[in-house]
Amino acid sequence: MNHLISKYHVPAPRYTSYPTVPYWNTAGFTVNDWEKAVSKSFRESNDKEGISIYIHLPFCESLCTYCGCNTRITKNHKVESPYIEALLKEWQLYLNVFENRPVIKELHLGGGTPTFFSAANLKMLMDGILQYADLHEEAEFSFEAHPGNTSDAHLVILKRLGFRRLSLGIQDFDPQVQLIINRMQTYEEVEQVTLKARALGYTSINYDLIYGLPQQRIEGLSDTLESVLKLKPDRIAFYSYAHVPWVKPGQRRYTEQDLPSPKLKQDLYELGCKTLKAGGYLDVGMDHYTLVTDSLYEAEIKGKLHRNFMGYTHQYSKLMVGLGVSSISDTWTAFAQNVKTVEEYLKIVNAGQLPVVKGHLLNEKDMAIRKHILNIMCKGYTYWTEEEAASPDFAEGLQRMRWLALDGLVFLSEDNLRVTPLGKRFLRNICMALDYRYWADQPQTELFSLTG
Repeated sequence: MNHLISKYHVPAPRYTSYPTVPYWNTAGFTVNDWEKAVSKSFRESNDKEGISIYIHLPFCESLCTYCGCNTRITKNHKVESPYIEALLKEWQLYLNVFENRPVIKELHLGGGTPTFFSAANLKMLMDGILQYADLHEEAEFSFEAHPGNTSDAHLVILKRLGFRRLSLGIQDFDPQVQLIINRMQTYEEVEQVTLKARALGYTSINYDLIYGLPQQRIEGLSDTLESVLKLKPDRIAFYSYAHVPWVKPGQRRYTEQDLPSPKLKQDLYELGCKTLKAGGYLDVGMDHYTLVTDSLYEAEIKGKLHRNFMGYTHQYSKLMVGLGVSSISDTWTAFAQNVKTVEEYLKIVNAGQLPVVKGHLLNEKDMAIRKHILNIMCKGYTYWTEEEAASPDFAEGLQRMRWLALDGLVFLSEDNLRVTPLGKRFLRNICMALDYRYWADQPQTELFSLTG
């Protein structure tokens, strides 16, 4: 195993989309193109499966140095109202494109720190979204929360608004790690939020944990896992730390010398997997562990697991609308991303325009590879036709896949492949073998985080 980890420890996309953002063909893409794609996707999907909405709330009171998200650090809470007003204006612009009343199947508040916003302001935001929409019979609302600032009022009001799932970013309870990554929360704070949410009727609670953080130790992570198992969240995301200081300067607070060695990082990973499985959690998709009662596990065994810019979900919507700074939207045949600074976002939206800064229209090859990558990421297998296999780009991808088959990562046959139990550790590498855009234009500078 160690020689495979070393061999495949390479920079690779996380494949929350295909093509990945650095390989979008942005030349010639216009907001008009995007509106046409949204309108078409809405007509085809709204009545059948509804739409998904992601709302990016970028503000945080302090910078978590490990974080790779688009954030704005401030203690000035006067920023809340102008930002919410802009979000609701952006929503109105999309309502004009939809032509009919949207049906919401999935809605997620991400960040940043959504609980930076007061409970009253979050209610104002949600009221402004929901008054112009209907809810799908399987609608699910979720939000990300900081254990240190999530109040009873947040939990009560969001529950009344329809939220049933929350995600708490823990990362590690080790004080030494918390200090260097500037992410401080106690076990008692996490316990309090968890118990209160359960008492109110939240049906799914997720904890985020990270291995490979600076100054992380076996003993510290072991204690963290023991504490987590006491609280028994419904699902756990156990991510590899992505060290990308060329993208996130906050990560320059420490150096590579502070990071675990490759062997220690592998030991941390193995400890997490072993402990979580022994604690009754099942391995779902990539980086996720759930109880047998969780909807994510049910989706996997039924072959309905889906993956989008929000990560893994049991919900499927062809149209996903991203609102707010840096949010990415998906019509299934096109992607678009909003501007990345709060000032520019407010300026463009208040001028009555969609704040889209770049996008990509998928061609037939993109659509085909997207299908295969989603199958691999969500189902652990994919299959193809003779016509697909005859395509030069896909044939080259299958040739690269043969090397992975020799290492035991996939079972490869004439018209399909299946990820092996060993290969599940290397899903990003497996997907990358089929990524014709990556191999046609391999990055010459640092672009992606390392696998593993």
